[in-house]
Amino acid sequence: MTDLVLVRHGQTVWHAENRYAGVTDVALTDEGMRQAERLAVWAKGAGLDAVWSSTLSRARITARASADAAGLDLRVDARLRELDFGRAEGLTGAEQRARFPAARAAFEADPAAHPLPGGEDPHAAAERFLACLAEIEGGRILVVAHTTAIRLALCRLLGVPLGEYRRLLPRLDNGALTEIRLRAGHAALLQYNAPTP
Repeated sequence: MTDLVLVRHGQTVWHAENRYAGVTDVALTDEGMRQAERLAVWAKGAGLDAVWSSTLSRARITARASADAAGLDLRVDARLRELDFGRAEGLTGAEQRARFPAARAAFEADPAAHPLPGGEDPHAAAERFLACLAEIEGGRILVVAHTTAIRLALCRLLGVPLGEYRRLLPRLDNGALTEIRLRAGHAALLQYNAPTP
C-alpha cells in the first residue's frame, strides 16, 4: 500500500494575474515561501517515508523545506513537471482568448483533446507523471508538483475522463494536501485540496 500526498508548489510571482507558468521557471513569492514553511511544519510530523519533487524550482524549493524537516533526501524527477503550455506560457486566459480565440475556445470545451497551441498532449503528460508515481512504492510519500499535472494524474487514477479535469477538479490551491491511496492496482481518494494544518 502506498499513500501519496500530492501538493501543488507554493505561490509564484505569476499567480496574482493567473498566468500560465507551465515549464517556465517562475520564482516563488514571499507568500509562496511561507506556504513551503507551513508544509514543512506539517511534513515534520506526517510520518513520511520519502519526498519527491518536480525539477522546476518552484516545486523543488517547496519540497526541499519538507524533506529537510522530515530528515529525508529529496528525490527530483522531470516526469513530475508541469505541462508545457506552448504559446500560452506566460499568458492569462484573457490574453489567450485575444491571441488565439478559436484554440482557446476548443481548449475550454475539451482541454485533453485540444491542448493549447504548441502545448504538450495532456494524455502524454498524464502517462509520464503516472510512470513516475508507479516507481514510488510503499509508505507515505509527499510529491510536490503542479496543478494541471496533478489533476490529470488524479483523473487517470480515479477513472475520470481527462477532458473533465477542469470541470470536476476546478482548483488546486498552493500548498494544499491531496492524498490518494494505491493498493493492489486500485486508487482511493482520501482527501482533496485540504489546507495544510
